[in-house]
Formats: sequence, structure tokens, C-alpha cells
Amino acid sequence: MQDSQPKPSRRGFFFGAAATGAAAAAIVALPGVPAPQTALQEAKPAPEKGGGYSLSDHVKRYYKTARV
Repeated sequence: MQDSQPKPSRRGFFFGAAATGAAAAAIVALPGVPAPQTALQEAKPAPEKGGGYSLSDHVKRYYKTARV
């Protein structure tokens, strides 16, 4: 039995990746299209004297899943 689909190749993968990158660049370059809100959010400034660690929800979730 022969497969109806060709074997995937590296050349096809890189062609797809290049096409995806070109499409993303074209969308960003279009005038009048607002940028996604997540890209516009600025990170909090780093504390001057250290102490940047905070026990947030995602850190608690990590600790919960990392337990042995």
C-alpha cells in the first residue's frame, strides 16, 4: 500500500516557516491595524535593592506541580 501523502521534508518545513514569518511581518507592517494588547504591556521595573521575587499564583502553581 502506498501512502497518499508525501513524506515531510526539511525543505518543506523551512519553506513553511519562512512563509509564516513573512505573513507575520506583513501583518505587523500594515497601517491601521492595531498591535495586540499583550505586546504593548510594559514589564514592571526591577526593584532597586533586589527583592523582585513575589509568591504569585503562577509560582504557587509551579510549586504545587513540582512536588515529588
